[in-house]
Amino acid sequence: MLRERLNQVEERIHGAVERSGRRRSDVTLIAVTKKFPAAVTIEAFSLGLRHFGENYVQEFEGKHAALENLAGAEFHLIGHLQSNKTRIAAELFQVIETIDSEKLARRLDQVGKPLEVMIEVKLSEEESKAGSAPDALPGLIDAIRQCANLRLTGLMTMPPWSDDPAQTRPYFRKLAALAQAQGLAKLSMGMSHDLEAAIEEGATHIRVGTALFGPRPKTA
Repeated sequence: MLRERLNQVEERIHGAVERSGRRRSDVTLIAVTKKFPAAVTIEAFSLGLRHFGENYVQEFEGKHAALENLAGAEFHLIGHLQSNKTRIAAELFQVIETIDSEKLARRLDQVGKPLEVMIEVKLSEEESKAGSAPDALPGLIDAIRQCANLRLTGLMTMPPWSDDPAQTRPYFRKLAALAQAQGLAKLSMGMSHDLEAAIEEGATHIRVGTALFGPRPKTA
């Protein structure tokens, strides 16, 4: 089943890159494994997936021991990071995509481990969404670039939910413009339902869970 779903996602990616004049190698597929057991990640790894996204530090901490021997796997934190979890997050993840403040950047830097990081940008008015305001980006970028252990590579965003990709496309376009203005190469945007629109607007990383693994298990 996972192999079939992966093939379907790959077909969608290939279609989107062809329409936008890009190459398949321009887009990294991040398999979002939050709420799934470690066995699901191991199966995905066996099918060639190497980038995995997790939302919760504590949940991933519980799975990490079963996954640490997956040579070449790269784990991305794509959920909000609380400042009191920075040390364990730095130890568990290779990429933190959700930096949204100078304080968070400094705390990650103080752990002393080299980390790739992205800035989460809040482009919607939704109270539930985290991220840096667009007009705060220059200062935050400067602060991160002064952190010896952090390598800033791009921006990520989470648009308001809509099952119509036409509604989320403007958010992707705005993030791409912000990244270009700041000289940042990577764009983490787009999920199962709107990955084509994201790729067409320049996404370098798409975060796909449901289209690969089906509905997330219900928690008790």
